[in-house]
Amino acid sequence: MHDAPRLLSIATAVPQHVLRQEDVRDWAGDLFGSTRGNMARLLPAFDNAGIDTRYSCVPLNWYGEDHGWRERNALYLEHATALAGEAATAALTRAEMAPREIDAVVMVSTSGIATPSLDALLINAIGLRADVTRLPVFGLGCAGGVLGLGRAAALAKARPGSRVLLVVVELCGLTFRRGDTSKSNVIATALFGDGAAAALVSTAGKGPRVTDWGDHTWPDTLGVMGWSVEDDGLGVLFSRDIPTIVEHEFRAAAEGYLARDGLGFGDMDGFICHPGGAKVVGALERVLGLDEGGLTETRAVLRDYGNMSAATVLFVLERVLTAGLADGRYLISALGPGFSAGFATLEAP
Repeated sequence: MHDAPRLLSIATAVPQHVLRQEDVRDWAGDLFGSTRGNMARLLPAFDNAGIDTRYSCVPLNWYGEDHGWRERNALYLEHATALAGEAATAALTRAEMAPREIDAVVMVSTSGIATPSLDALLINAIGLRADVTRLPVFGLGCAGGVLGLGRAAALAKARPGSRVLLVVVELCGLTFRRGDTSKSNVIATALFGDGAAAALVSTAGKGPRVTDWGDHTWPDTLGVMGWSVEDDGLGVLFSRDIPTIVEHEFRAAAEGYLARDGLGFGDMDGFICHPGGAKVVGALERVLGLDEGGLTETRAVLRDYGNMSAATVLFVLERVLTAGLADGRYLISALGPGFSAGFATLEAP
């Protein structure tokens, strides 16, 4: 416990364009209305998403035009680097730490392709050392925030005293394809936003302890969530079964993770969860034994920012910490492609 990694600081960032849900709903209705006969049946997804506003690196009218892979990824590289740098700089400022004091960086993103990876771009963007250890992580989707925190904690624990910077950036909006009239794409249009988060982890310093972390991947669920690679970009894959899987399978997976440390749900003083969508939040509240609305900060982040994939759970964590984390033990969780769950345990003081 003396060498447990600690969360020294956390910060978030969003791009400049604010998307009001009612405006996106009307825009989507106009765009899809003439090409999809059952659009009237899908439009309530915008009203029932539990979202008021989202943020985007491009204005709303951009989404009504055709864009190819080259343009999309160029925008991803430009805006992901800038947004990651903003979040990282804010986290460093809060920890009163200079970029050159960072020993390792874990960079998580699944909404674009970068080679050299975003962590290499961040070296020049914010002035990290040339010998900084780099771990780029791709493909974890919405689970990437929690699992990235676990990877950062593992690096910090492996080299006590080292300072590890976790950066998560997702520009989900850039994956929207106007010619895709599938239900999955319409639902993604009702949910996705852009955002970035950064956190500093070290065994040296003050902050809540990250005492454990882990994964759970359900067998034969590869088609539940992910991307399909299309000629004009990444196509979103969503199964309608996600809330049902959460309802029936999540608790056992979480209990299995906690049992490794001799813990159970009764030992948890709170839950910090990635929202996914309103139906997923409701399912999580039921399986966690909470009243409807019990995941207050999770619902608040969904309302104000939408689903920013991997970054979202760190927005929730930041809100919880800003509100004042009471002494106790907390389970952090998120779901992503695989179909997988990511877990971490946070303890305060």
